[in-house]
Amino acid sequence: MTRKIVVTSGKGGVGKTTVCCNLAVQLARRGFRVAVCDLDFGLNNVDVVLGVESLATYDVLDAVEGRCRARQTLVKHPRYPTLYTLASNRIAERYISPQAVRLVIDSFAPQFDFILIDSPAGIEEGFHRAVSCAEEALIVTTPHISAMRDADRVAAILQSYKLTATGLVVNLVKRDLMRKGEILSREEIAHTLRLPVVAVVPEEDKLFLDNVAERSRAFRALAESMLPREEKRGISGIFRRWRQ
Repeated sequence: MTRKIVVTSGKGGVGKTTVCCNLAVQLARRGFRVAVCDLDFGLNNVDVVLGVESLATYDVLDAVEGRCRARQTLVKHPRYPTLYTLASNRIAERYISPQAVRLVIDSFAPQFDFILIDSPAGIEEGFHRAVSCAEEALIVTTPHISAMRDADRVAAILQSYKLTATGLVVNLVKRDLMRKGEILSREEIAHTLRLPVVAVVPEEDKLFLDNVAERSRAFRALAESMLPREEKRGISGIFRRWRQ
């Protein structure tokens, strides 16, 4: 059964799209069929992050308005054969109904194990359009008070959608500050926002290769936590536990 997961955030600049794309890559590397749907109209950059910006012929608006079939909007990644991207549209001011986008995604969803939906930050129209296409949610935040406050607001709104699961990804974390208690710990963030933290991703510092490796490990762990128990090679998954 296809899992449709919206990746969202209350505040811009917390690395939502980076988390979405890295999760997609890690799942595809495990052989799962994954589609990343960029529903951040106007500020879309999933194709840039995944390096396929020059490969798209059609976008989601073409499918909505009948200029192509939904399947034709999907761009196959040149490096990961089970990873596809649904390109967004830069015409931010045009109204596109949630129902129309959901029909496009639902038409190709059975071909995939995971549909990851990159939502615009905030709680405006685009947020609701993205969430209406999903059944689960990942909220991306940083350990800063302003980002957590916005994440809390998003979590409250998500409750009205009756999603099967909602979890937190804490991104751009300075591990040394967390260890010293200068920023909230994983447990304190989970308690404050009343949601399970499914991944803590360190801030990448290109001057220190161990930080880059640690960040990659965090995304691998996030992907691992989403797999069925029999796929985990003995690793118990956080995502599975809080979905039960």
